[in-house]
Amino acid sequence: MIDVPVSAVTTESVPTVPPTTTAVEAATRLRRADVCALVVRDSSGAVVGIVTESDIVAVVAEGGENPLVESFMSTPVVTVDPTTPVGLAADQMRDAGVARLPVVDGGERRSSTDDGYRGLVTRDDIAPYLSRHRLDVDWQGDPLSLDGTGTPDTVATE
Repeated sequence: MIDVPVSAVTTESVPTVPPTTTAVEAATRLRRADVCALVVRDSSGAVVGIVTESDIVAVVAEGGENPLVESFMSTPVVTVDPTTPVGLAADQMRDAGVARLPVVDGGERRSSTDDGYRGLVTRDDIAPYLSRHRLDVDWQGDPLSLDGTGTPDTVATE
């Protein structure tokens, strides 16, 4: 298992919005190249949802006029602690069928001025840290040839 903690790869500048944000406002913010999602936080700062481009597409496809984010955000939100190893975070993403996890510190560092939200970690953030040995590959093709001659190179098998 990879020992790099999620906190080492967390994007801390992910914009957050309240549940009362409109779909148009959310879509406008998601148009920025550096914004992959909007984390929805309630008035106490708790993470209550997440909005992605696919959520906006669904609103448009359903003919919604300009609903509030709270009516179409993805919820409940699967979160991850900053100390979680990236390998376990990858497992959480796979098991939940999501590509992004808000990073929330549920530990003792929380105070009345610290709601625990730390940022967002995505599949792209953790992919470089995952071992190729975690992949389930069942190669059924021809032997690998790297020199273009068609002669198989030596391939290690386990």
